[in-house]
Amino acid sequence: MKGLLLGLGIIAAGLMVAVPPAQADSFDFTSCHLTGGCGTATSFGTVTLTQSGTSVLFDVVLTPGNLFVETGAGGDSLFLFNDSLSGSTITNITATLDGTTVTIPGGLSGLTNQSPIHADGTGFFTAQVFCTTASSCNGASGVDANDLHFTVTNATLAQLETANAAGNLFVSDILCGQTGCGGLTGPVDAHDGGGTGGSLIPEPATLLLLGSGLFGLGLAGRVRDRLRKK
Repeated sequence: MKGLLLGLGIIAAGLMVAVPPAQADSFDFTSCHLTGGCGTATSFGTVTLTQSGTSVLFDVVLTPGNLFVETGAGGDSLFLFNDSLSGSTITNITATLDGTTVTIPGGLSGLTNQSPIHADGTGFFTAQVFCTTASSCNGASGVDANDLHFTVTNATLAQLETANAAGNLFVSDILCGQTGCGGLTGPVDAHDGGGTGGSLIPEPATLLLLGSGLFGLGLAGRVRDRLRKK
């Protein structure tokens, strides 16, 4: 019986460490550099990064009413961030409008390790997501998309959450149509220490395994108590 108890303890401990928790960090676009100002609007969307193995998943979600746009003010990019990592690439780029995939003529491209790209009021960045055919997205009409989703390979959250010299992490060039905005275009950014910071979010599967492990330990304790009473 002692061997059984020891086995249960080992299994429980193994379950508790079997799956490392996934990490997801979320930041708000709260700094505005729209032409003509931002009216009464104070938050323009979010950027969420999730570690998935050796890659990081990006979900850039604009506040309802806003659309992506590509102008010189935003470095001729839909989205900018900092990535000078050797071997990192941007893959699996999709754009959606209210959850529905959008087809952009010419498609979307992403590049890391770029010569510094400048966005008005936000400094310089080294990685970008942009329309492969510039004319598909250029101008004040905006792109019929309010979310961007893509993967950065061979990177970690910490490596991609590095601020530039101006203290900024991420920039989107937007056509601001949300309540309080006057339909103006320009970059909005999430800055170092801004947004909701980096709250770690454990995967449900991890929680399930942890619960199973604790149940195993509890079962072992009950069996031990019965033996003592005998």
